[in-house]
Amino acid sequence: MAKVTRDDVARLAGTSTAVVSYVINNGPRPVAPATRERVLAAIKELGYRPDRVAQAMASRRTDLIGLIVPDARQPFFGEMAHAVEWAAAERGKMVLVGNSDYVGEREVHYLRAFLGMRVSGLILVSHALNDLAAAEIEAWDARVVLLHERPEAIDDVAVVTDDLGGAQLAVRHLLEHGYEYVACMGGTAETPAVGDPVSDHVEGWRRAMAESGIPTEGRLFEAPYNRYDAYRIALEILSGPNRPPAIFCSTDDQAIGVLRAARELRIDVPGELAVAGFDDIKEAALADPPLTTIASDRSAMARAAVDLVLDDGLRVAGSRRERLKVFPSRLVARRSCGCA
Repeated sequence: MAKVTRDDVARLAGTSTAVVSYVINNGPRPVAPATRERVLAAIKELGYRPDRVAQAMASRRTDLIGLIVPDARQPFFGEMAHAVEWAAAERGKMVLVGNSDYVGEREVHYLRAFLGMRVSGLILVSHALNDLAAAEIEAWDARVVLLHERPEAIDDVAVVTDDLGGAQLAVRHLLEHGYEYVACMGGTAETPAVGDPVSDHVEGWRRAMAESGIPTEGRLFEAPYNRYDAYRIALEILSGPNRPPAIFCSTDDQAIGVLRAARELRIDVPGELAVAGFDDIKEAALADPPLTTIASDRSAMARAAVDLVLDDGLRVAGSRRERLKVFPSRLVARRSCGCA
């Protein structure tokens, strides 16, 4: 069976191949509704499938968006990647996902691979973008939107949560329950001091404690972001002589690890220990007990990132304030903090 071409569609619809192209690509020129309907009917009748490779070669762009995340196995990044995929589908795009595993060389590997595929743009969740990765983006003159994090190595459009304000909300809420103080499970020594959400969470904890005149010295514990390492570290903290009355965790995954450690040590939550997290992953509501946490609108953030990366005006110079889109945080109070 001969391959159906754009000429065949134009012939059946009684129009030019250029008009067929405008319909398929939604531009660059408008097409009258009646003509559009004839073209779409001809495409359906003939079973025409556009040659995406040829289109990409002609336009030097594909219908692909590259998304690089630190680790899609972590629930937060998995949920974020899913939200980006749905938002991209609404714009007729597909998403390629690469996991950097918090390793700069892997991040550069995916940057080069995706840019070499002529993606329409890149959405980058970078733990600590290095100078080599930043230079790669600059060399390709790539459209890049930073999502969730805003590393200092690149000054590009960013879509983030109010991490500092959200952390303050969580810690204030714990203190309002009457706990003497709140300990904090932050990041590790490798966590960037600027532009990283966990750093902002720690700073928000410090500010909320300072507002109440409570010292923080000796009450910040380092831990990787995942539940497994957090569980191991929580076993040490909770079985020690100075067990804190409440812990604010920089991620829900850490908090779930803390809850598991408390359960093993037969420490009642929230009777003997209050716990709060950050991110409101779906699992937080199913934790035992359900986890108090800080939420933001991930779907709206993903949609904003996709819209920005596909916007022709993305690289127009603007102030830092204009290039930073901050979504508000909100407290989700559940039983782990002592709320009914």
